[in-house]
Amino acid sequence: MEFNQQDNQQNSIISVSDETISLSHTSLSTPCFVSTNYHTEMVEMTLKQLDKMTLFPLVSKDDIDILIVGTGAAGQFLNPQQQVAIQQMGIGVETMSTDSACRSFNLLLSDVRRVGLLLL
Repeated sequence: MEFNQQDNQQNSIISVSDETISLSHTSLSTPCFVSTNYHTEMVEMTLKQLDKMTLFPLVSKDDIDILIVGTGAAGQFLNPQQQVAIQQMGIGVETMSTDSACRSFNLLLSDVRRVGLLLL
């Protein structure tokens, strides 16, 4: 899937495939984390492993209010304990398919929201 939005000031997503995403200035393999001013590839991570300890090093690099989690071709859900733990960090969280997550990330980024994207 290809996107049209391009802003060299931010980490907007240009295209996404099953294993990589292209930002305006680099490409990343999944799993990865992207926020307004920070991006990194990660070691293998699954939705079940998502908790405060795995998120803290990522969200501390760039202040975010909303975390969008891309879960692959089909959307999956966090369990209630995971949702509560992330919300206790002061971060709203949504899970959806990777394509939808990338579109939502670009939309919120263009709206100058403090958003993070975690692609699993």
